[in-house]
Order: sequence, then C-alpha cells, then structure tokens
Amino acid sequence: MERPMKTCCAMMACLLPYVSAVNAQGCTRDAMLVFDGSASMAELGLQLNQPRRIDDARTALQDAMPQIAPIRRIGLITYGPGPENSCEGINLKFEPVENAAQPVMDAIALLDPNGLTPLTEAVRVAAEVLNYRTNPGIVVLVTDGNETCGGAPCALGAELSATAADLTVHVIGFRVATDRFAWDSPNVDLFPDGISVAKCLSDSTGGMYVSTESIEELSEALRNTLGCSFIG
Repeated sequence: MERPMKTCCAMMACLLPYVSAVNAQGCTRDAMLVFDGSASMAELGLQLNQPRRIDDARTALQDAMPQIAPIRRIGLITYGPGPENSCEGINLKFEPVENAAQPVMDAIALLDPNGLTPLTEAVRVAAEVLNYRTNPGIVVLVTDGNETCGGAPCALGAELSATAADLTVHVIGFRVATDRFAWDSPNVDLFPDGISVAKCLSDSTGGMYVSTESIEELSEALRNTLGCSFIG
C-alpha cells in the first residue's frame, strides 16, 4: 500500500511547480476595471438611512484593492458621469499600472454618479486598451443594471470571443436593478430580473458572472476576478 501512495506524492510534487507556473502566467495578464458611475449608483438602499450604492462600492474597493494591486497590473475606466441622461460619460482614467490600489480608490472617491449606462461601449474601450486582438487580458465590469445607451452586450461578447487573442470578461452585478421598459436597452429580455444583460459578455468569453448585494460580497467578487490565486 505504501508504494502507490509514494508514487502519487511524487507525481504531485512534479505537478505542483507546473500548476503554480500556469497560475503565475495567468497573473501576468493585465486587467481593466470598468466601473459603473451612472446615476443609479447614487441611489440609497431600501432604508433611507442606508448608504448610497456608490458609497458601499467604495468601501468594498478599499477592502479589496490593496490585496489585489500588488499581484496584477490594473487600469480603470468609469462610465456614466456627465450631463443628465447622457451616454458620453466613458472616461479612461488610466491604463494598466503596477500597484494601482490608491489610484483606483482615489478616482472612484471623486466619482459623482450621473448619466446613463453605456456599459457595452465601455467594455469595448477597455478591450481596446488591452490590445485584445494580440494580447491576453482581463476585463472586470462592475454594474448595477442594464445597458441603456443602445449597445448590444451579446453582440459584443460574440465579437470579442471570435477576435480576441485571450480576453476574459468578468461581470459583477452589484444590487442590480433591471428595467425591462428602458427604451434603449437591447437584449433586455434574455435574462431574468436581477441579472444584468451584461452577463452575455462573461458567458461569451468564459468569464464569471457574480451577483452581489453586500459590501463583503462585492469585495470578495473583486478579489476572485481581479486577483490571482497560487497553488502550492
């Protein structure tokens, strides 16, 4: 009985460095965080004394980013802020940099939620920043709702899947409130209430879709999508 056990252990000893190397290679992929700054992020919780979505999201970032940033280069795009009912508020804050925790938190701290939700175009811009046709990369989208600027997330997901070198889009839904009567929200009928249509993007690219309600859940989702786990 001892010989098979020893053989098994020997095989694991050989495999662990390989698995760790594969994970380490995955950690070298640059990432873009695409963050929702639309008007709905300024809404209060169910109780009037509860913080706004944006305030709880900032707390989650403060918890997660210092653990994530030393591991991976991260850039930031925000969307939403701008004239009322505008779709022009896509803002590239910075391309992937090392130790991005403080720059991310500083930028989100200054975010004044407003405007609509051009999440599809924001993800497209993030993919372009990563040179997705030739370079591997990760996009993590944080959103509290559906596309409201006419973009088609499912079409973009299919396009990215077909043309990207190795791009994964993860979607984190934070207290998602879906509006099936939004006049400019393609694909809205494909998913049930409480699930953002942006799920098309993660489904098409092999990413995760994570529904979150609390600060703790959002913080954990950020670590699971932007972070990188080592084995061994």
